Amino acid sequence: MSDTGASPAAMRAAPGIAKTGAAALVVGHCAGLVDLVALPVWVGALIARFGFGPREAGALVTLFLIGAVLASVLTARNFTRLPRKALAVAGFALAAVAFLLAARQSAFLPLAALHLLGGMANGVALSLVHGTMGRSGNPHRLFAIAGVGLGLFGVIYMGAVPPLLAQHGGAALFLSFGAIMTVATLATLLAFPDAGDRSDAPAARGPLAPGVMAVVAGVSLMTFNQAMVFSFVEVIGTARGFAPQAIVGTLIALGVVNFVGPAPLAALLEKRLSPRRVVMAGPVVQAALALALTFATAFAIWAPVAAVFVAVQIFTHTFAFGLLARMDRSGRAAAATPAMLMTGSALGPIVGGMLMESLGIGALGVMAVGIAALSVTCFARGTRAER
Repeated sequence: MSDTGASPAAMRAAPGIAKTGAAALVVGHCAGLVDLVALPVWVGALIARFGFGPREAGALVTLFLIGAVLASVLTARNFTRLPRKALAVAGFALAAVAFLLAARQSAFLPLAALHLLGGMANGVALSLVHGTMGRSGNPHRLFAIAGVGLGLFGVIYMGAVPPLLAQHGGAALFLSFGAIMTVATLATLLAFPDAGDRSDAPAARGPLAPGVMAVVAGVSLMTFNQAMVFSFVEVIGTARGFAPQAIVGTLIALGVVNFVGPAPLAALLEKRLSPRRVVMAGPVVQAALALALTFATAFAIWAPVAAVFVAVQIFTHTFAFGLLARMDRSGRAAAATPAMLMTGSALGPIVGGMLMESLGIGALGVMAVGIAALSVTCFARGTRAER
């Protein structure tokens, strides 16, 4: 499949990225996708520590994600012409400031404004990280390594932050986010790959390869399903009467599974599995797990399902990322990764909150099945040439 719009130089992926540069990209990936790790703790803290209802809590997280989506779309469109290192550093730094300021607030409106600002800053930085990954010598492998890093980050986060919230209150949530963004600021400042930091060729502004937007839509629908259900994992566990310690233990187990399972497996199976088959199967498995997660009343069933739920998204998206990087070698599609992830994530929490308040927990699982069908349809359309 060819990229019909990219210039020859823009279509050439970077021959390689130094280990320090790759490490900086992995750190930026982990910080920028903090929502994938922290959604249940984030929503749960907004409800339990700040006194917001499910709809308000979902709306705050949605504002962060909407800001990230808008910024990512604009950044991806101009990816080949931007000063990538400078903007990545500035984006993570501004996100850190926004979260540190949020730690001093408790009212909805100030928190809403800071969530939106933090999301926009984060979206710029993360788009530049992902676009740079997409132009590396092996985008699939680098994204898989970043997935391993995200899994390790999840283990550390789930083990450290819930106890801090119990001891120090809701402000600890935003202080933890501020610290994470500060680390990403330093990493990108010191080691962000700066070869070709400014455009090394005229901007690739032509049309994307056929099928790219359909694959993007399929990924976005999968992330919608994940966010809609995963945002309320802690809330669902509490509603089912499971012990708080058991729920936290499940979230830690989830982080361990994400660390040792999907990304390393995706790297090992890169040459053995068809990306088309993986992205077609991913939404189906995700929907089945969503049904089990929302309808199970026994902890022995609920906990294992919750522990592997996110792994499906990580595994599938690793193959989707490599597929998109191959379909569009200019880096624009890869740079839009935050937009495609967070469009779904932005709508998921608020839609999930509305469904829970109106129709109950089971409505989340039923909705997930319908969304999965749409996702499979999009992947089928976008990957016809990959047969």
